[in-house]
Amino acid sequence: MPITRQLIPALGLSLCALSLHATAQDKPATPLHQRANAAMCANCHGTEGRTVKDSSVPSIAGLPRDYMVQQMQAFKNGTRPATIMHQISKGLSEEQIASLADYFAALPR
Repeated sequence: MPITRQLIPALGLSLCALSLHATAQDKPATPLHQRANAAMCANCHGTEGRTVKDSSVPSIAGLPRDYMVQQMQAFKNGTRPATIMHQISKGLSEEQIASLADYFAALPR
């Protein structure tokens, strides 16, 4: 059966979901998976975790790893108020949170 134009977006979403699932299984995450997962943060936190000057959204590049993990867990369990981060963090596994923290902590401020 040929792939129709209607199935292509669904197939793409399925592949993205499988990629995220594979990342959760990888220990440690490969640099490519880390960078791909970190790309989802760029919409709010800027490219490579650096926001524009005077942004109300904080830059996350270069933050300490343990601090990032702690904050993501606080968003995830609802102890830190947020507009959207509590929803995003609930979709991340502990391994993905650790991988993102490793990635952004390794970047220069």
